Amino acid sequence: MLGAVAIGLMTAGAAGALTAPASAATTVYSEDFSDGLGSFTATGPVTTGGYGARLSGSPLSDASITSASIDLTGHSGVTVSYHRTATGLDLGESFTVAYSVDGGSYVTLESGRTASGSTSFRLPASVDGRSLRLRFSLDANSPLESLTVDDVLVTAEEGDDQNPPGGSLPPVSDVTKPGPYSVTIDRFAGPRRNGWLVYPADLGRDGVDHPIFVWGPGAGSTPSDYEDMLRQWASHGFVVYSEVSSSDGGYMVNALNWLQTQNSLPTSPLYQKLDLSEVAFGGHSRGSLGTFDAADDPRLSTTVHVAGGSFDGRGPDNLRKPALYIGGDGDFATSNMERDYRNTRVPVWFTILDDTDHIYATRNGQHIITAWLRWHLGDEEFRRTTDFLSGDCTFCRLGRVQHKNW
Repeated sequence: MLGAVAIGLMTAGAAGALTAPASAATTVYSEDFSDGLGSFTATGPVTTGGYGARLSGSPLSDASITSASIDLTGHSGVTVSYHRTATGLDLGESFTVAYSVDGGSYVTLESGRTASGSTSFRLPASVDGRSLRLRFSLDANSPLESLTVDDVLVTAEEGDDQNPPGGSLPPVSDVTKPGPYSVTIDRFAGPRRNGWLVYPADLGRDGVDHPIFVWGPGAGSTPSDYEDMLRQWASHGFVVYSEVSSSDGGYMVNALNWLQTQNSLPTSPLYQKLDLSEVAFGGHSRGSLGTFDAADDPRLSTTVHVAGGSFDGRGPDNLRKPALYIGGDGDFATSNMERDYRNTRVPVWFTILDDTDHIYATRNGQHIITAWLRWHLGDEEFRRTTDFLSGDCTFCRLGRVQHKNW
């Protein structure tokens, strides 16, 4: 049945196509504390790590972190976003988040004793074009009481990007549009020369090493049925490989082995152009099943599953890294995906797209996949909050969204 509905993916016409989300705002400043405090300075007990910046209580000194001056010249419509978790605070204790303009007194954005998750605040027009500082502080007495801050982001609706987000790929302002690369397709590639290799025509431009995405089509489909989507992902800088799928993910592992070999062959166009530390497997329908099967490959950074829940609910047992699930409100496979979501123990983001059936799930979700790959393979950490893990995230308006284990 999966094969029957997958055939004709590219010929179903325009009906049911998803309206593209609005362009992302300009990123003025971002900090995820992955390399320490960055431009922030600290007082009191503060540590950093993969969790962000953690302010701990102390009877001797309140903890705080304060950003360096953030230049808003030429910017308006400023929004401040961040992820925060307050733990163990007693009555009379609190955390505070505040901002200062041009070195003036601090204005409170929020203050409280409990908080968890991401939040955003639109700043008044009086900050437009000025200089901004952010301060996170904790008033607590015990080292067991803490405020953890992560993914601090300042965006604006107008003006040039003063500090483009870091990552291995050229930054883009809108993932719904083609990326900055023209695209080349080799239709006789892979271990058995029966796959498609879709990649940027000018591989390695400006020293970029390109992440890898191995894609499995739905049953009864071939890479040609997904050509415009494969081109879209490659235009954003990913080297994409696709061949006819199976529920056994061994073909994906073989494809990745082949790509690794190509990266070491001087005669290959991929020679020393791949980032072998940034790899994703993904697929539609049966391609998703194959992705589950191969998801425990230690070389993976993430997996992508579109309209392809496992038949026994045990597909997620193989997951080791964050996973993206995309289903549709009119897709017969969504109930299986919902069961997989319940059984998933790794970080997972799951959307059930509105007005989307089994055939259109990949087409309607292709820009979500682009943003997800730019986050997990392109190291664009700001997308964690802006595109996925906040109440007003870019892709939260397209259907019902769930996420857990982050």
